[in-house]
Order: sequence, then structure tokens, then C-alpha cells
Amino acid sequence: MNNLNGRILVTGGAGFIGSALVWALNRRGIDDIIVTDCLGQDEKWRNLVPLRFADYVEADVFRNKIREQAGAFGKFTAIFHLGACSATTEKNAAYLADNNYGFTKELAFWTLAQQARFVYASSAATYGDGARGMDDRAPDLHALRPLNMYGYSKHLFDLHAQRLGLLDRIVGVKYFNVFGPNEDHKGDMRSLVSKAYQQILETGRVRLFKSHHPDYRDGEQMRDFLYVKDAVEMTLHFAETATAAGGLYNLGSGEANTWLALARAIFAALGREPEIEFVDMPEALRGKYQYYTKADISKLRESGYAAQVTPLAEAVHDYVQNHLVPGKKLGE
Repeated sequence: MNNLNGRILVTGGAGFIGSALVWALNRRGIDDIIVTDCLGQDEKWRNLVPLRFADYVEADVFRNKIREQAGAFGKFTAIFHLGACSATTEKNAAYLADNNYGFTKELAFWTLAQQARFVYASSAATYGDGARGMDDRAPDLHALRPLNMYGYSKHLFDLHAQRLGLLDRIVGVKYFNVFGPNEDHKGDMRSLVSKAYQQILETGRVRLFKSHHPDYRDGEQMRDFLYVKDAVEMTLHFAETATAAGGLYNLGSGEANTWLALARAIFAALGREPEIEFVDMPEALRGKYQYYTKADISKLRESGYAAQVTPLAEAVHDYVQNHLVPGKKLGE
């Protein structure tokens, strides 16, 4: 059954990945979509302007209404729960526990009660420093040690779903380092591509953190960088492919690239010679820094996802030339 043939809810739909997912749905000719988010005082509302959807509802209003009356918004065939506080520096643990864990619990049971497909954003941050592996097949989630409260708030729901035997009925996607258009509202949490583009315009150079690990030279810390256009295709796969099973899935490129490779791709996209400066990493980050991430996406492939992942240089070029330089949102 294709669960996109019906009404769809996207939480966090004005945010980075959420708005990209609505854009990808629109490209499929789908606009019977309810978007929820917390618009607040930043500029993410601009992500919604080019998109087509049936209604927008503030997240707290939506949460309160379905608590009072489960059918307040009618029936859905698929719920993409991407709404969360994603700031790894957020220190209000009570807020993170309620917003990222408590609401996800409520929404999961509400979704299952109406027999809709529930696809939610877990996070690669649940893996911590990677010392205990980044295996989306691992049977013992308790072995993982997230490095910050954001990662732990995501981990809490994964544990809860496993404990209650829900993981065969729902899908949790663990995004690795996603970058691309519609992220500019994220401030310090946006990707290096966005930050570096601005740095190059202002100073002509890019600043990267020095390494404080003996096994990695400056700039050779490695990440699995995933273009947002690939991330949303992978996410939608779990609702539009009848054979896609439930469970936890790594969503990444399946490759580890250095920060230097990423920076050089940005300069190449702008037709400039690289000029890179290394700066000290803040003390507060040093004990919580991941030096190597790489998603094993074999489980994703086994679920039937066959599309090729956009190569890093090609993805960076598309982002820079088709979105950053002209200042265009997805859908414009």
C-alpha cells in the first residue's frame, strides 16, 4: 500500500528537512498536507511560502486538540514526525524530554490508533561518539551512549518503542549530517556549507576546527554528509513502498568525507581557489565531538531503496549555484 495516497501530516514542516519533505511531496503532485511547527521569531516561515499544503497549525495547538479529541483533524494515511528541538547545545533537559520524547510518544500512539504510517526522526546523535558502533540493526539500544541531551531525548523514544514492541510497526530514521537549501534559519546549527558560503563572501576564506585527537590531522575529521534532497527521498520511501519494513534505519550517503573535502567542494562550486584557516575548537565541544561518522545504509538498501545518492561535490554545487547564490528556497 502506498501511504502517500491520502492525507498527510508533516510535523516540523516549516523547518529544514520538514519543508524539503513537503517540497518533495508537492513534486509528486501531493498537496493534501497538514503542516505543524512552532514558527516562533525566526525566519523559517519563509520556507513555507513556495509550498502547497492544505493547512498550517501551530504544534502546541495541534497537540492539545488531539489530546482532547483524537479525530479533530480527520484521518491521515501517513504522519512524518520531523518536529523537534534539534539544538545539540540546548541545556533545558525538561523541555527536550517533553518536546522530543513526550510528544513523540503521544503522536505515535495516536497514529497507530488510526492505522496510519508513522515515520519519525530519530538521530545519528543517539550513537554518541560512535565507539559502540553506528549499527541500525543492533538489538541492544541500551548499549548506546548519546553525548548530549538532544541525542538522549531522541534515544529515549527509540528505547520506549523497542521496549513496547512498536519498532516493527513504525519507522525511525537516523539522519547523519544533512545539508542543503532551507536551512538558513538554523543559525549556528546550519551546515558548514551554508556557514562557509557566507564566510567566503565576507572574508574570502573558510574557518575549520583544529583537531584535538591524535589520530586525525586538522580538517581531516570525517562526517557522512547527506544532501537534503536525498534525505527526503529516503524518508518518503518508507511510506510509499509497501515492502518497506518497520524499524530503525540509518539515512546517510554511506561515505565518510573530511571537512577539508567539503570546504574544497564549496570553493570549487564558486570557482575559487581554496583558502582555509584552522581555529581552536571551543573547550565545551571537545569532549562531545564526533571525529568520524559513516552510515551503514545496507539496511535501507535491503528495504528496497535503490536510488543513487548524490555525490558530495555534485550536491554542494547544486546547493551553492541553484540555492545559495540566487537566494532561492525549495520550490521557488
